[in-house]
Amino acid sequence: MAKRGTGYFDRRGNFFKSPRDATASDIAALLGQIGDGESLAPGIAHMLLERRSDIERLFEEHDEMMAEQEPAKSPSSLTDISAKVSKLPSRPAV
Repeated sequence: MAKRGTGYFDRRGNFFKSPRDATASDIAALLGQIGDGESLAPGIAHMLLERRSDIERLFEEHDEMMAEQEPAKSPSSLTDISAKVSKLPSRPAV
């Protein structure tokens, strides 16, 4: 007799028994081939899932640092240099 069950699929349609394994497969696919021979991507994908909270915290800190750096790059925050610029004499229209 048939039994009902729950399964999970990665983006390529591969079946997995747990959502963790399906997600790890998707992450490994995004990483691609890492290393010579058998790829290290599946192991790295599982490690990323295990360390997710630490990684998310690092990305939050990175985003904060980037946000702090952005105003320094924007034109509105540049120092006024009008005193250092000489106006060229106007030329008559031809």
